[in-house]
Amino acid sequence: MKYSKATNYALHTMLFFAKEAPNNPIGVQQLAEKQNVSPTYLSKILTKLVKEGMINSSSGANGGYTLSHNWEDISFLDIIHAIEGKSSLFDCCLYSDPECVIKDVMLSAEEKLEEELRNKKISDIVKK
Repeated sequence: MKYSKATNYALHTMLFFAKEAPNNPIGVQQLAEKQNVSPTYLSKILTKLVKEGMINSSSGANGGYTLSHNWEDISFLDIIHAIEGKSSLFDCCLYSDPECVIKDVMLSAEEKLEEELRNKKISDIVKK
């Protein structure tokens, strides 16, 4: 199982916000330099996080991105879903078999993974 690089950047960006500047606007250029990634690529990721209400965007000379007011409640799973979507990691090739035991095992494992990621908050890491 592998998540995209966009998810990796999104998780690191959210952690950077929480540790370094939870209330101060940060520009995309500074964020991109911190992670050694293209500002254009990171902008697309930030747009998804804004759309999901995890961060706020403001324009102008003092503009940039800031964490939303409820950032302490944002879980790893929330961030992953914002970037990857909410579709299942496993697609059974035997859709016509409702008793597919392989599908049952894979979906059960996925539920456990999601539960673990749902219980891990960005704020938990900042406190460490």
